[in-house]
Amino acid sequence: MSNRIIALTAAIFLATPTFAQDIASWVVDDSFDNVSFSVESAIIDKGLTIDSISHVGEMLERTRVDVGSDITLYAEGLVYSFCSASVSRTAMEADIMNIAFCPYGIFVFSTPENPDQTTVGHRFMPGDSMAPVNEMLNAIILEAIEG
Repeated sequence: MSNRIIALTAAIFLATPTFAQDIASWVVDDSFDNVSFSVESAIIDKGLTIDSISHVGEMLERTRVDVGSDITLYAEGLVYSFCSASVSRTAMEADIMNIAFCPYGIFVFSTPENPDQTTVGHRFMPGDSMAPVNEMLNAIILEAIEG
């Protein structure tokens, strides 16, 4: 990857600070494996289909040297992507532009410094029309971490 592409990518992320600010997250004193299994189970228990599981932690570690970094960010890190027909319909009937937020994602990660703590969360979706989505994402996470 060229330095020009890396610089452009960094500029794009710096220009969109809302992704870094609008996050709902919980830190759990449990292993990554237990929490990620619980999140996956909670999604499926709601009758939802996981479209993809992004192995963000593995990708960042695999490409770390290639992009000139010596920092290991995550011990493990996944993002579960999925959608809900009923919740999405409600959100998109309220505002057709809410298609931009689908599919929804729940992230789970642990860090090398705290491998016995796991962080789980989601992007907080803006606007009243996305409230049902935020409620669904919170409910899935709370089911996963509270049992």
